[in-house]
Amino acid sequence: MNIVFTIQHPAHVHFFKHAIKELKKNHDIRTFVRDKEIIRELLETYEIDYTVLSTLENSSFGTFYIQLKYEYKLWKNTKESPPNLFCAIGGTAASHISKFFDSKSIIFTDTEHATLQNNITFPFADRICTPDCYKEDIGPKQVRYPGYHELAYLHPNRFTPDLSVLDYIDADVDDKIVIIRLSAWDAAHDLGQKGFGDIVDAVYKLESKGAQVIITSEDDYPEEIKHCISSVPVYKMHDLMYYASLYIGEGGTMASESAVLGTPAIFISTLRLGYLEELENKYGLVFNFSGKHRQKNALKKSLSILENYDDKKWKRKREKMLEKKIDTTKFILKEIKKFGENSF
Repeated sequence: MNIVFTIQHPAHVHFFKHAIKELKKNHDIRTFVRDKEIIRELLETYEIDYTVLSTLENSSFGTFYIQLKYEYKLWKNTKESPPNLFCAIGGTAASHISKFFDSKSIIFTDTEHATLQNNITFPFADRICTPDCYKEDIGPKQVRYPGYHELAYLHPNRFTPDLSVLDYIDADVDDKIVIIRLSAWDAAHDLGQKGFGDIVDAVYKLESKGAQVIITSEDDYPEEIKHCISSVPVYKMHDLMYYASLYIGEGGTMASESAVLGTPAIFISTLRLGYLEELENKYGLVFNFSGKHRQKNALKKSLSILENYDDKKWKRKREKMLEKKIDTTKFILKEIKKFGENSF
């Protein structure tokens, strides 16, 4: 098959990287990207060939104009050799452009609150794959699977932690390490949402308990916490997550990544996400705080976890979760091959 992958976010690189490596043994694979944050660095690290369709930009015409421009470039770059199949997370452009050709589209999503994106994507997609904890019923196009996006690259079949990552932060395996993620809140489905109230206060309280705080941020940060900003290469962050004692953040993806690695995760956000609620209610690996006093309550829980930290306890919770969940990359490959065989 001739297969096109579109990538708009660093997490999409991780999600598809093992599937792309496997598929390119027997198929023609092309990867088109929006040059955002660290996407290019990750693709080059994993030796995935790619074409940049657009860079980060602001437009007086707004998001709609930027999306149209991106879709035009995707059409222009695929019209000479239309693919059999478009694959994407979110997948607005992929689902739309597939309709210009005799192509199909498989869209993966785990984000219920991306209402606008979903409304303009789902009607055009041929298949929509969601974790079985996804709250919405999309209809006959939907295929549910027992897994999470993050298990496409952090399942034990795909990931082995590298202890040497601790050298970047001059830490030992028994040290208390806390990772904090600050979001920019600039994605269309995040506008109007909030997380931390006072990040400086949060850092001081965690450090007072002997924790080494490592911050990764999409946005500007106060000068008082500059000493905490991560120096760990982006492609080593999952290794650090594995050895960390705790994750606290506004990023849902990193909360889920930490949880599936067996590191307890605190999610501070006015958002509620189906996969994080399941990781809390079924497996006790995530704690969601979304109310008015979310930071106060989240810090109370964080300090309690640090004071009574038991690594074996969290790894047992992870094993219980893995008993019920699959290697998501295997599902991606199965769906692509099955859909291809039945459709072309």
